[in-house]
Amino acid sequence: MSITEDKRELNSYIDRKVDIHSVASFKGNEHIIRLKLKFDIKKIREALDEVKAKSEFKTAASGFHALAMTRRKNHTVESDKDLVGRYYTRIDESYEEVAKDELIDESEFTELVDVFKGTYFETIHKELSARYPIGRVRILEKDSFNCNSWHRDPEPRIHIPIYTNPGALLIINHHCTHLPADGSAYFTDTRGYHTALNGGIESRTHLVATLAYPEYQP
Repeated sequence: MSITEDKRELNSYIDRKVDIHSVASFKGNEHIIRLKLKFDIKKIREALDEVKAKSEFKTAASGFHALAMTRRKNHTVESDKDLVGRYYTRIDESYEEVAKDELIDESEFTELVDVFKGTYFETIHKELSARYPIGRVRILEKDSFNCNSWHRDPEPRIHIPIYTNPGALLIINHHCTHLPADGSAYFTDTRGYHTALNGGIESRTHLVATLAYPEYQP
């Protein structure tokens, strides 16, 4: 192309209307779907305050904190590696996929951790379990200006945002969206490559429930 044609091409992009509005709301696709199921966000936040007064989050990775809500029967959370399980990632320019951490049998996580019993989280767990095969459930907190690794999980997840901000985003297979904290539950197909990032100035907190289906085999 000539210099004139190159300029004309670039100007055609500059003249386009820029979308600065829809990014502040939810935009789903086949990887991130808002379910019909919905909870009371005020009750969730009150329950979280109650739980945090009795329990402390554990740092699962840099800027990433977790609190186990379910456990295996007759096990304590402290004695098991319950906060992080198997995931797959690509770590170098070879783009070869590698497995990290141990594979967990999600179906074993049927017991509610004591501190969550009698709270609104118990109601949420019952409602989710009545509808779906629920495994590990965790409360995940992400610091501001922080990002997860680029990876995929053996199973999909359900996310219920508790506290968020416009800069908190979820990306799955290059589709990026914000998940508002209004009590909605979202199916997230984390069997695809994904990351969660928090580019806002406040921390982001989600309830994340693993769906205990057999491991996806690509």
